[in-house]
Amino acid sequence: MNIHLIAIGGAVMHNLAIALKKKGNTVTGSDDEIFDPSKSHLEKYSLLPQEWGWFPEKITKNTDAVILGMHARKDNPELLRAKELGIPIYSFPEYVYEQTKNKTRIVVGGSHGKTTITSMIMFVMQQTGKKFDYLVGSSIEGFETMVNLSDDSEFAVIEGDEYLSSPLDRRPKFHHYKPHLAILSGIAWDHINVFPTFENYVEQFKIFIDTIEDGGEVFYFSGDKELEKLTKITKDTVTKTAYNTHPFEIDNNQLILITPNGEKIPLAISGRHNLQNLEAARLVCHRIGITDDEFYTHISRFKGAGRRLQLLKETPQSAFFYDFAHSPSKLKATTTSLKEQFPERKLIACFELHTFSSLNKDFLPQYAHTIDSADVPVVYFNEHTIAHKKLPPITVDDVKAGFQRKNLTVFTDRNEMIRFLKRLDKSNTNILMMSSGNFSGIDMQKLANLFLR
Repeated sequence: MNIHLIAIGGAVMHNLAIALKKKGNTVTGSDDEIFDPSKSHLEKYSLLPQEWGWFPEKITKNTDAVILGMHARKDNPELLRAKELGIPIYSFPEYVYEQTKNKTRIVVGGSHGKTTITSMIMFVMQQTGKKFDYLVGSSIEGFETMVNLSDDSEFAVIEGDEYLSSPLDRRPKFHHYKPHLAILSGIAWDHINVFPTFENYVEQFKIFIDTIEDGGEVFYFSGDKELEKLTKITKDTVTKTAYNTHPFEIDNNQLILITPNGEKIPLAISGRHNLQNLEAARLVCHRIGITDDEFYTHISRFKGAGRRLQLLKETPQSAFFYDFAHSPSKLKATTTSLKEQFPERKLIACFELHTFSSLNKDFLPQYAHTIDSADVPVVYFNEHTIAHKKLPPITVDDVKAGFQRKNLTVFTDRNEMIRFLKRLDKSNTNILMMSSGNFSGIDMQKLANLFLR
C-alpha cells in the first residue's frame, strides 16, 4: 500500500511510519519541523522528508491511505487535497485498530502507569517467545521501535492514551482500540484543555470500558474510588477484576517481590507504585497463557521503560532518577515511593510544570501536598512555554500557593535552578527530576554525571 503520514515527525507517528515501512508498505510523510530523536530515526529508514513543509502534490490518486497526526491543523493543504481526492483518512489510533482488528488486543489505560504496565507485558511476552504487535509511548530496552505491526502475530499490546486522536477526530485514542483484555490503573484529572471538568474526564473511561469486546475482561486498581464506581455502571458483558499492590518488601534499598509460595525475588525497578503496575501485568500475562513462574523469572530482569523512574547514575550513597511524572497523582506516587524505598537518604525532587494543565493557575491547587515527601522540593516553569501555549501567565507565588509546601523553591530560569541544585550537598541523597518536557533542553545524562561523580 501507498501510505502518507501528515505530521510524520511526532513521537508515535514516526514510529508508526517505520513500522509500516518494515511491513512492506510504501511510506511517505511531511512535517513543518522535525527534531531528534524522530529526525535521526526517520533518516535511518530513508523516511525523512527532503524539506520541511506541506506539499499537496504528494497526495495522488495512487495514495491508498492518509494518516493524520495530532500536530496538523484542520486546514492542512495535504489534508484538504486528500479530502478532495476521496482518499481514506485515519487518525493513528484508527489505523492501528485497522491493522490489529483480527488479533487479541490488550489495551492499557489510566491516568498514570500506562507505559510501564505496557512495557512489562511486552518484555515478558518477548522473553517467553510470543509474537505480538505493539504500540507503547516510550523506548524500551530490547525493542527497536515504539510501534510494531505484522501479519502473523496473535496478539496486539497497546498503550491506550486518553488524549484526542486527531484534529478531525476529537475522541480519545483509547476509544478506538476495542480491547479483549484491558487494564485501568487509575483516574486522576488531566488534560483540562480538552476535558474541562473532572466529570467529563471520568466519562471517557466509562466509554472506554463500554468499548471492550463482549466476553472480554478489564483489570482495574481496587484502590481507585472512581474505577470502583465505573465497574458498577458499565456493561455487564465484560468481566471486571480488581487488583492491588503485589506483595513485596524493601531490603537494603531494593524492592523484593514476594511470590505466593514465599519465594523472594529481587527486582531491578524502583517504587511501590510499580508493584501495582507489576500485578496488573502479571494478571494479563496469566490470561494469555504465561505461567506465574515464567512471569516472575522474566520480570526480575525488567529495568523499566525510558524516563519512567529511570536510573541515570548511581554511586554507593546516591542516585539520580529521571521520570515522566506530570500529573498530581503521578508526582505524589513517584516521590512517595522513592522516599519509602530509600528512607535514610535525603530526597531532592525537582518538577517541571510543562503541560497545559500544570501551567493553568486554576489547576495548580490540584498539586497541593503532592511533593511533601521530598526533603528539598523544587518546581521549575518556563514563561516562554506558557506564552507558546497561549495560556495566561502564572507567578512564582501562584505555584507556591498551589503546592502548599512552605520550603518549596520555584525557578523560572533553568540555569539558576541548575546552580541551586549544584550547590546542594548530595551525599547520601537521591535526586529526582520529573517532567513530561525536558526542562528547557537540559541533557539529563550530562546533569547526572555532573552531580554524581
